[in-house]
Amino acid sequence: MDTLSNAFSTMLNSEMRNKRECLISPASKLVGSVLRVLQTYGYVGKFEFIDDARFGNFDVQLLGRINKCGAIRPRSSCRVEDFESWEKRFLPSRDLGIIVVSTSSDVVSHIDAKKKRLGGRLLAYVY
Repeated sequence: MDTLSNAFSTMLNSEMRNKRECLISPASKLVGSVLRVLQTYGYVGKFEFIDDARFGNFDVQLLGRINKCGAIRPRSSCRVEDFESWEKRFLPSRDLGIIVVSTSSDVVSHIDAKKKRLGGRLLAYVY
């Protein structure tokens, strides 16, 4: 059970059906961190954690800006020099979309990881 893949498929299906919000279940810290990165870049609006005495849920406001998104499996490790080749593989154009990376400090986009000169594990892509 991959919570990140479930979250991205739920968001993409809700976007394709022109929904304004979706409920992501089960919630995890990783999904929350990825949603925070997506919110920073304007792909999703506000999101909140809903505690339901079991796993919890995220209620996410969709803005209609996601064309395609998905989790990267297997989670490959990547150096700073290799980001360009991964961009060519997962993103349609040079300045369109982001790749979410788990670095040693935090979960960030590949743009911020390049600025900080940090490598990490590739988690997801969105454009």
